[in-house]
Amino acid sequence: MGIKADKTNELKKGFEGHVLLPDEPGYHEARAIWNGMFDKKPAIITRCITTVDVVRAVNFGRDNNLLIAVKGGGHNSAGTAVCDDGLMIDLSLMQKVDVNAANRTVKVQGGCLLSTVDKETQKHGLAISGGIVSHTGVGGLTLGGGFGWISRKHGLSVDNLISAEIVTAEGKIVNASVTENPDLFWAIRGGGGNFGIVTSFEFNAAKIGNEVLCGPIVKKFENMKAYIQFHKDYIRTMPDEMTIWMVIRHAPPLPFLPKDVHGKLVILLPFVWLGDYETGQKLLQPIRDFGETLGDGSGMHPWVGWQSAFDGLVSHGARNYWKSHHLKDLSDECIDIFQSYALSMPTEECEIFIPHMEGAPSRIAPNATAFPHRNTPFVLNIHTRWQKVEDDAKAKQWAGDFHKATEPFSQGVYVNFLSDEGADRVKQAYTGEVWEKLVRCKRKWDPKNLFKMNQNINPG
Repeated sequence: MGIKADKTNELKKGFEGHVLLPDEPGYHEARAIWNGMFDKKPAIITRCITTVDVVRAVNFGRDNNLLIAVKGGGHNSAGTAVCDDGLMIDLSLMQKVDVNAANRTVKVQGGCLLSTVDKETQKHGLAISGGIVSHTGVGGLTLGGGFGWISRKHGLSVDNLISAEIVTAEGKIVNASVTENPDLFWAIRGGGGNFGIVTSFEFNAAKIGNEVLCGPIVKKFENMKAYIQFHKDYIRTMPDEMTIWMVIRHAPPLPFLPKDVHGKLVILLPFVWLGDYETGQKLLQPIRDFGETLGDGSGMHPWVGWQSAFDGLVSHGARNYWKSHHLKDLSDECIDIFQSYALSMPTEECEIFIPHMEGAPSRIAPNATAFPHRNTPFVLNIHTRWQKVEDDAKAKQWAGDFHKATEPFSQGVYVNFLSDEGADRVKQAYTGEVWEKLVRCKRKWDPKNLFKMNQNINPG
């Protein structure tokens, strides 16, 4: 779709950020997102640096009937941060973080990455409950729910959200909190980017210090079934201060692993303990002792370092396709399926990611926010990752078959782990009650579905 030069020139006047057309410097860098499967070319990119810039961009997109995509960190598997021929509203220059150490609160602009927030909060020994890859955008993560290493103790990102500044489809700036526009506040805590563009978040932060007991323990893949049978029960006895996840993948070249293990299938057990050091070590010992441990990278590590420890395994530019479920249990039949598909991974970059949930989020009512699946103990994320276009078909086939095979053990899905899977699948991220409330909210705040480049809630 062509946009007349006089219209873009009018937009550029008074725009504090940058307005980029396809032939201008910086355009191709700005349109790039994390998932290399998407090579879309917007007709225009607005790189906003103020909320007023966002307002101007929204009004421009609406008034010119442009498809609008919103980019924060650009990290979503579904590639919804970029569109062909329309308008990309790029928030990635909006990186300001204000920490109130006395109140343990943090204000974060909508384009911030987790690394930006960690750098500022850690000056005060604080952290927000966020994700596990430091180049993830805070905005998309939070709007879908947001869980990470301290969620079991301190709640999800949405559970720690105090307020948000939002630009609506009408181009108005509104605040959302428990007392201001509470329906909108409820909806953005799990309903994604359907209701407006969040230009600023305010969070409660947790006092965790600058170092935590953490690291990966690595077990033999050959002992997988016996180990998971032990793991699935043992970790559910853990206090909220302990988070232990499981990743089945080919071993990266970790310095504490013997070289002959590099590249072989293993079970990685990354963990974080937020309590007393000695107590944490005692809780971890049964894991170390069960079967053979190939390597142990645990110790007191800087929080910032741990938050970025897995960045290299999910760097920008590769081709990614995710399929996911919440899991009701890890039955023997389910474990057998894991083992079978682990042995048939299409590339060595793929992984089977199984975080343990429960803890503080499970004690919040399922309808208190728009993140309702709070009581399932595990999540399965089938993270399919590869480099070559010619591997697309086999990689997606593997993920799809694996996903279908595990459906009998599932209950809903985490909206941030969805790829482009259609409207019916989006509904499975919510309960019927929550979905109906989200649709009502969408009809109120975005009745014409201006914000549709997302896991969309159609106002109908």
